[in-house]
Amino acid sequence: MSTRKKILVIDDEVINLEFFEVMLSKLGFVVEKAGNGEEGLAMVKKFFPDLIILDNIMPKMSGWELTKLLKADPKYKEIPIIMLSALDDVKDKVEGFEMGVDDYITKPFNFSEVLARIRAVLRNRELFSQLVARESRLSLAEELNSDIKSNVLEFIQTMDALDETIGKINAQGLTQEERGSLLVELSKKTQVVRKNIAGLDARIERTMTEWENLKKNEIGLNILEKQIRRSVQQEQE
Repeated sequence: MSTRKKILVIDDEVINLEFFEVMLSKLGFVVEKAGNGEEGLAMVKKFFPDLIILDNIMPKMSGWELTKLLKADPKYKEIPIIMLSALDDVKDKVEGFEMGVDDYITKPFNFSEVLARIRAVLRNRELFSQLVARESRLSLAEELNSDIKSNVLEFIQTMDALDETIGKINAQGLTQEERGSLLVELSKKTQVVRKNIAGLDARIERTMTEWENLKKNEIGLNILEKQIRRSVQQEQE
């Protein structure tokens, strides 16, 4: 992995917690653990993991209940969850996937399989986040393009009105009062143009800031491809 991913293991079986902590830590992951759903919820808020390994049947708060809480919260709903369960029931698995669980592993499990699934879920989540970032940047560009077109049309209409007012001012036979009134009108239209330009400039600046913030979290396609290949090779080892 290019960065140390954080994994939260939530299980009421101490032997499982200790096993995951030792094995995943050796592989470079940052591991935290919790003994039940309530502790797990508190740890999610404190630790904000990149992935949660969650036992289904636990005291105080089950894995299902915790999953529902996390998926209902916009702040935590995107954290991927791998559910562990001693129940190999298709209905339970379907419900879990519909709830938003990313993968489902039946106990007793093989650690090599669990590790492969962890890497697959993290890789898929990374791909998804990159697609979201690129889609957000595209959306920003489209919105800015639409705003520019709209403002350009307004500028043209305002400039036409300015030209018309200037033509009236230069016309023969105007009284001083009429000329003064047209100058006031001209000044107002000039202020409108300045206001529109300032608004467009602020819009462009705001969009560029959002664009750069999205770009900071974006990985180049060549780097992402290398990460995927490396992850696949690790799963095959």
